Amino acid sequence: MTPTASTSNARAFLGRVGGGGAGHGDRARAAAAGVAAATVWALAEPLDRRLFRFPYSDVALLGRALTRGGGWRPLGLAAHAVNGAVAGLVFHEVDRRIGGGTRRNALVFMMAEHLATYPLTTLTDRFHPARGEPGLPPLSRSLRGFAQATFRHALFGVVLGALSPRPSPAVAVQG
Repeated sequence: MTPTASTSNARAFLGRVGGGGAGHGDRARAAAAGVAAATVWALAEPLDRRLFRFPYSDVALLGRALTRGGGWRPLGLAAHAVNGAVAGLVFHEVDRRIGGGTRRNALVFMMAEHLATYPLTTLTDRFHPARGEPGLPPLSRSLRGFAQATFRHALFGVVLGALSPRPSPAVAVQG
C-alpha cells in the first residue's frame, strides 16, 4: 500500500467514526454550543432560584449523585457540561435532518426534551441519594419546579440555537 493510499484510507475511516473529515468541525462546534448552553444554565441557577422561589439545582442533582462529600459542586458542573455536550451533538444531528431554522429547532428540541423527561422527577424524588438536601427539594408535584425547569430548558435552547452550527442545504438530510 502506498503512503497516499493509506492516508486516504485513514481519512475515510476517521470521517466515518467522527474523528475527522467533513462535518468534524460542525460536531465539535455543536458539542461546544451544548457546553456553553449548560454553563449559562448553571450560571443562571442562583437567579432563577430567587425568581421562581424554588431551591432546585441541576448542578446539585448531578454532583450529589456522584459524591456525598464537599466536592459535589465541581463534579456537578462537569457532569452538567458533559450532558450539554451530548445534547448539543444530538441536537446537531436532529437539526441536520429536519432542516428549517436552527434557533427555532433548538428551542423546540429542548422543550420536547423537558416535557419528555420531567416525569422522571418522580424517580429522583424517591431514589436520589441526597433527596431533601439543599438544592434537591421534591420536584414531581411542584408547579414552581416545573416552571423553573421550563425556563431553564428554554434558556438552554436559546443559547444552543444561537451558537450551533447551521447545517448547509447540501448537508441537510431529508427524512
